[in-house]
Parts: sequence; C-alpha cells; structure tokens
Amino acid sequence: MDGIPAIPAQRNHPEAARHAPRTTQAAQAAPGPGAVPAAPEPGPPATAPAPSPGSRFAVLGPIRAWRGREMLPSGTPQQRALLAVLLLRDGRTATAPELIDAIWGEDPPQQALATIRTYASRLRKVLDPGTLVTDAGGYAIRTPAGTLDLGVARSLASDSEQARTAGDRALARTLLARALDLWDGEPLAGVPGPHAETERSRLVEWRLQLLETRLDLDLEVGHHAEAVSELTALTAAHPLRERLRELLMLALYRSGRQAEALAVYADTRRLLADELGVDPRPELAALQQRILRADAELACAEAPPPAAAPAHVRPAQLPATVPDFTGRATFVSELGAILSAADGQVMAVSALAGIGGVGKTTLAVHVAHAARPHFPDGQLYVDLQGTEPRPAEPVAVLGSFLRALGTPDTAIPDTADERAALYRSALDGRRVLVLLDNARDAAQVRPLLPGTAGCAALVTSRVRMAGLAGAHLVDLDVMSPEEALQLFTRIVGAERVASERQAALDVVGACGFLPLAIRIAASRLAARRTWTVSVLAAKLADERRRLDELQTGDLAVKATFELGYGQLEPAQQRAFRLLGLADGPDISLAAAAAVLDRPEHDTEDLLEALVDCSLLESAAPGRYRFHDLVRLYARACAERDEQPPTERDAALDRLLDFYLATASAVYAVERPGDRLPAHLAATHHPGLRFGEPRAALDWLYAEADPLLACVRQSSVRTTGRADVLRRAVDLLWAAKDLAESGANSKQYESAAAALRDAARAAKDPHTEGRARTALTNVHLVAGRFAEADDEARQAMVLAREADDPLPSCWAPNDRGIIALYQARYADGERYLLEAIENFRADGNHIGEASALCNLSRIHVELGRLASAIELAEQGIAIYDRMGLTLRLANGRYALGIALTQAGRLAEAQTQLTEALSLFHDNRQPLWEGVTHFRLAEAHLAAHRPTLAAAHAEQAIALRGIGGEWRRATVLTVLGKALQRLGQRDRARVCWRDAEAVFEGLGSPELAEVRALLAPEIAA
Repeated sequence: MDGIPAIPAQRNHPEAARHAPRTTQAAQAAPGPGAVPAAPEPGPPATAPAPSPGSRFAVLGPIRAWRGREMLPSGTPQQRALLAVLLLRDGRTATAPELIDAIWGEDPPQQALATIRTYASRLRKVLDPGTLVTDAGGYAIRTPAGTLDLGVARSLASDSEQARTAGDRALARTLLARALDLWDGEPLAGVPGPHAETERSRLVEWRLQLLETRLDLDLEVGHHAEAVSELTALTAAHPLRERLRELLMLALYRSGRQAEALAVYADTRRLLADELGVDPRPELAALQQRILRADAELACAEAPPPAAAPAHVRPAQLPATVPDFTGRATFVSELGAILSAADGQVMAVSALAGIGGVGKTTLAVHVAHAARPHFPDGQLYVDLQGTEPRPAEPVAVLGSFLRALGTPDTAIPDTADERAALYRSALDGRRVLVLLDNARDAAQVRPLLPGTAGCAALVTSRVRMAGLAGAHLVDLDVMSPEEALQLFTRIVGAERVASERQAALDVVGACGFLPLAIRIAASRLAARRTWTVSVLAAKLADERRRLDELQTGDLAVKATFELGYGQLEPAQQRAFRLLGLADGPDISLAAAAAVLDRPEHDTEDLLEALVDCSLLESAAPGRYRFHDLVRLYARACAERDEQPPTERDAALDRLLDFYLATASAVYAVERPGDRLPAHLAATHHPGLRFGEPRAALDWLYAEADPLLACVRQSSVRTTGRADVLRRAVDLLWAAKDLAESGANSKQYESAAAALRDAARAAKDPHTEGRARTALTNVHLVAGRFAEADDEARQAMVLAREADDPLPSCWAPNDRGIIALYQARYADGERYLLEAIENFRADGNHIGEASALCNLSRIHVELGRLASAIELAEQGIAIYDRMGLTLRLANGRYALGIALTQAGRLAEAQTQLTEALSLFHDNRQPLWEGVTHFRLAEAHLAAHRPTLAAAHAEQAIALRGIGGEWRRATVLTVLGKALQRLGQRDRARVCWRDAEAVFEGLGSPELAEVRALLAPEIAA
C-alpha cells in the first residue's frame, strides 16, 4: 500500500518529562465527547495511595503502559479496550453499562459484566497501586498530569496557540511539532469496539487539524520549500481536504512554482466536481485569483511595524544634532527608554562602543536631545579626547562642569577628589544628563559620573567599557544597507540617487556601510554637480585608492583609523597589520595564531585587545573579523610598516600551510586509508588534529569561506612561486567535500578556476592538471557535462605531462561518469576501466571502489544487471573493509540503482535508505537529494506513487540536487508520480518545466519528456 511518510514516533514518552503540562488529568482528553465508563468489582477504595510518578500511558498509537522504562503487559484486545475507555474518561468514573456499551456495542456477550470485572482485576495487578480504582459503582483510572500522551499533546497544542497569539511563530511551530511527534501510528491501534472506533476517528481528525496548523506556521516562518513535499503526500492521502490543497498552492507559489500552484487548483476543481459535484470553497478560489494576479502580499507573512523613533527636541549644552540623522531606531528606542527611567532609584549609565566613524557621537547626541524633557535641570557635554595623545584630564573636566552648574571659581577646590565630591553634591536633587564623548577608558569616566538617582550619563568610546560597573553596554555596528542608502540619499538628493540606484548601492557597499565614510562620499558628490553617482562608484571600486578617496575637508576615514592604531602596543600593531592581509569574511583563533606565528593563548590576548579598541570585531566565540575599510587600512599599514617586506608573504604562507595541514587531517579522518594525503604537498605547520569525523567536518564547513578565500588569494599574490600554487591546489583537493556536498560550490569553482588560470600562466602542468580535475568535479555537481568533460580531457593530457597520479586516476573516472550521463556507455566503460587500472597501480583501493561502483551504473544502462550488481558489491566490500562510512554510502547508492533496475525493489529501497541516512549524517545535501530521487524511482516502480512524490519533493526542497539537469530529471519522476495520483494538470506543469531544461541543454532525456507530454500535444 502507498501512504503518507510517517511522522517520527515518540516511543517512550520523553515529552511527559520535557514539557510538564499545566493541566490536570481532568483536562487531558482530546476535543469532543469523552469515553464511556466501567463496571464495578471489589477492590481498593477510591482513597487508595497515589500511583507512582513513573507510570505513563499511550493512546496515540497502540495502547501501552510503562512503569519507568519497563513496558507493562496490556492484555487481550478487549482488555486494552477497557484500559482505553478509562484513560479517555479524564479520571471520571465509568459505570458497568457504559463500559459494556463502549466495548461490545449492541451485541455484548452473556457474561459481559463478569468479563469486565476479570479485565479490571488483571489490569489492577499490572498497574501501580491506586491507579485503577473502584468508585461509585464503577471504575476510574486516576493519573497525575503529564502521564498520558494525549494530555501532553493537548497541553503542547494549547501552549502553541498561546505562543502564536503572542506573535512567537517559531516557538508555536516548535511546540506543535513536539505535540505531533507523540503520535506513533494509528491512535488506539488494534483496540476493538464502537467507542474505540469513534475516538480513533476523532483523534485522526485532530491530528490532521494540528498538521494543518503546523504547516500553516511553516509557511508563516518561511519554510515553504520544505513544506511542499509533506503537503504533496498529504493531499494525495486526503484528496478532498481543501485546506491542505490551499496550503500546497501557497507553498508552491512562495517557492517560485506559480504554474504548479495553479495546476493544483485545476486538479482540485476537477476532483471536487467528479467526486462531489461541487466547486472549490471560496477561500481556495480567492487564492487562485491572487496567484493569477501575482499578489505581492502572498509572498511572505506580515512583518511587525517598525518602532517609531522619539521626536527631536531643542538642545541645551549638547552639541547640535545632525539634521539628516538616519536609522538606528532600535538603539534610539533602547537608550531612550533607559534615560527616561532615570528618575528611579539608580542613576542610569549607558556606554556606547564601536569602531571609529560608526556614528557613536551622532547617536548619543541625538538620543540626548530626545531625552532632554526628562532632564529639566540641564545637560552637560564634554569631548574627553580619548583618541588623542593627551586625553582630557578628569580634574579639568570637573572644573568645567562645576562652573556650568553655577559654582563660582573661588569655590572650586584644587584636587580631583574634592572636585568630584563637590560635583556630586551639586547634582544632588537635580535631574541632569551628562554626555561624556570619546572616552579613553573607564578610569577617565568614573570621576565624572553623577552619584544620585534622577541623573544619567551617556558615554561613547572606541573601547568597550566592561570595567564600568552597572553600565548598560551598547556595541554599535555599521548601518544596514537600507539605512546606509537612506543616509546617502538625504545628503546627495533623491533625484540623483533615483536614476542610479544600483550605483548608489555600490557606493555605500564600498563604504562598508560605515556612517562616516558614507557621509564623506555623499558630501563629495553633493559638492560636485558634474559627477554622476557612477563616477563616484568607479573611484571607490579601486581598493588601493579607496581610503584616499574617502576624505573631504577635515573629515577622513583613514585619519579616524590612524588615531586608534597609534594607541596600540607594538605587538598589537603587528597583529593588526598581518591579520589584515588575509582575505575571507573572518578568521578563527587557530588560523590567526598561524598567521602571527604565536601560541593560541598569546594570540587570543592580542586579538581581544584589538576587539576592545574596536579595530577588530568578535564575530563569534573564537572567530574574528575586520570591517572592510579597517582591513584596507590594516593592509596599508602592513605595506608601510611591516619590515622586512617578505614577512607579509611569510604570514600568508603560514596561513596556507595551516589550512592545508588541517584539511588533510580532516580528509584522513573521514577517509581512513585513502591515498590522497600521500600525494599532497608537505607543510611546515602541523595543523589541527581531530579524534572523530564529526568534529573534523564541523571544522571544514565552519572554515569553508576563509579557506577558499585563501586559495583564491594564493592564485594571485605570488607570481612565479610554484610552491604556493601547488599547496593551494592541494588544499582544494583536501577540501573536496565542499564541492561534492553541493555546499560552497560557487566559491569552490571560483577558486579552482583562478588556480587553473594562474598555473597555465606559470606553465605549471602539475598544478593546472589538478585544478582542472577539481573543476571537473564542480561542473559534474552542477550538471554541466560538456564543460566537465572538456576540463577532464585536458587534465588527463596534463597528468601525463607532469606524471601526476592524482588526475591520471580521477580524470578518467570523472569522464566515465560524464559519459554515463550523456548516454555514451561504451566510452564510459573504457574510461572507467582505465581509471580502475590506474587506481590499482597507485594502490588506491578507495578510488578503485569508486570506479567499480561507477562502472556498475554503466552496466545497468547496458542491461548487464548481474554484473552491475556484482561490481557495486565489490565496491561496497572495499569500502566496508576500510571502514569508510561516506564512501560506503556511494556504494549502497550504486547498488540500489542496480537492484531497482533488476526489479529487486525491496532490496533496492533498503540500500538507498541506508545510503540516504549516511549522506545525511555526513552533511552531503547534494547526495541526499539524488538519493531521494532514486528512492522516488524505486517507489514508482513498486506502484507507490505517494511515496515517490514525497521523495521527489524532498529532492527538490534540498535545493542542492545538482543543477538544472538533475532538477529536470527529478521533475520528470515527480510528474509521473503525480499523474498516477490523478493530479494530471500539475504533472504536465512538471514535465513542461523539465522539457524546457532538457531542450536548453540538448539532453537525451528530452525524448522521454516529450513522449509523456504527447497526449496533451495531440489534444
């Protein structure tokens, strides 16, 4: 039978412990009328001891009971029916006639009452004392809250509804998913009797309602692509349930599949007319019209309205606020709320920290003006000159503040402590706001803080004021792209920006969304009416000149950074310079230690000091990043100050060595016995070591972006240095999971292409051959077979020239796969036999197994199914012998394909399901996708179209199934499954999409799709 993919079952009721319901037992039944009562039997009174807290019961599946982890026997079907009736009574007593009617209906046995007493006696012996009680001539089961799975599910559903009402959709969805996880198949499974049948139908309907609600929440939180697979299966199982059809239409529309969404409506209208003689309900028809109109409101759920910024007010001693203040609504609201509450028991102190030019002073002044009504006794301001060689002395600032508060010069004492005491006395009973701008450190600030409630202080600094006890700390980041464009537009003028919006976005992007840089760039443009926005964007596009362009009048981004750099100690300055040389979005602590050639603990101290000075950002624990403009400044400092100049290249060499050594260790842990590490360049850095594959893969995927950036940078930074190019290409090979998994494919391809071009320019056949083989893999993953074959062909030529075993083995293996996809089976067999021979000559058993499994697929296409199965089993045997989990998945995948074509469908599904689990555990989304596709084929061959459609949808939802060609192959199979399910219109939409792809690629699969569409064309 074909059915819905099962929801994971909760076998031992962990929810009862994880989520203690608020309700009592009396509130645990599902919605609707309760069950029916039971017959009396002499036994313990209703006041028996309370049951053990370890007892638990399940009705959302087979009737089961546990004591702790021990499952208790529940007896015959009729005895389970009695237990079910009592569990569904909410602890209320059931009389004998009610129980007889519930279990046997209108045809009870002659000894029904005695039979019920027997069942009750048996249950009482099994259950904890005090659980089954005799009360008022009947029976009742009394259990604490949280011991019945149905009660837990209802509590979770109720909490989900409350979370949704409160606007927390993600929590609502999580709670509802936990409730659904409690189902373990059909509720009250195997329980006889009319009452069980009624309750079973009601619980099945309730589960469907919960599913609909959870799927609705999936769409609200943006999981529309993932929901399509489940909705496709559910609509097949419940074809007349219009709400599911409505959700499927919306999910398809939000996934960019408008034609399929409309086809679902056409299928639904035809089905309702044929089966019921009615039209779709108004909500479904209205949704169809909105999809036809491409209603923008359907694209996503409503976002909450943005918080309003406080109104501007007139300043006192504060500097003037800028008239074009833009954005920062969250910070304005947060700081405003703190300042407005300063009339409480504690003086409010807020300290803003951030990189130079990020707008700390602008924000503080703006917030201070907005808060002025809360401080009627005045506002004090001072620039503490913390970035200058000689910052302001607290004693001088205190004298100035005292004068502003009306203290005569003759009354101002000489020492700092006396002035601070008098200052605090002068503020006693007043409500004054103090703005301390550009502070050097907490020691400079402390004497200047008011000492009484009703006053408040705002502090800005490039240093995070962690030592300022009780302060509310704010880390100010750069603007969002929208805020940055808005600021640029306010300065330049809407008309100039409107006609060159993309150029304006390029300008603010080149400014790194740093407010000071944006203001300088916009001011330069505003003062030059003959310039266009594109002219300015072109000037800023040159990274080497960018900082020089970002200056106007007395404002300069470089000068702002220079102030911070000048305060660093020599070791901190060196760390700042060298770390700025590395490309990539961020850098880990271990990688930074390699760049600096220092121990990790010393490196961490240096990096944290740079973070404290706002010259470096802490992206996450153990990871650091530069602002784009700060990185450019750091590189300029390295070119100017780093001596000898060769130290710059040495630092980047150490980083490349670190990545290569560590990636090689990852490869070795994941593929024990593989020959690849023996063919990689030697490194001077030992790299990191890993005890198990999961930690190794965690590192690889966390480092993907900076690692690939290092490869790209290596292709251009050292012209003529073959050793750098060879280590860089070997790093690509060691990190090949990043391409094979489908993750980071574009970055991997860019890095491989850059190395290929650099190696060709350097006339280095060794590096070029390896780079072309890496590119072959990328093109294969993307389904670009012509490009893949061309790269592999040239790699084979270069491998012979360089006598390099790696491309000599892998390039013919890849050409065999390409020939398979292009239906050139004789060529494919020839290439793979060559690959097998080369792998064996190199002693590479893993490569040999890979080629054997690929050859198995060639034999499948040639109809040699027995040898295809034998070849795949040989590959699996090698993988098994070497303990290779990920490669074993590839072997099972190949064997599953061969078994499917041989008609051994149950065995095929077993192999493919095991492969799917292994690919998932090893984070290979591309291979997960293609395995779902193969499972769809197997289920289709076994006449299970619902499961076939579900697997095909999951392949599409992964978004990493291997480019347009593979997406079209999945759509072909999905259309076949949908046609068998009666969804002909949607099936034709899938085939037409596949036809367009195959036609554009010139693929042989085009003929099959056109044959499927032939009836429509004939009509």
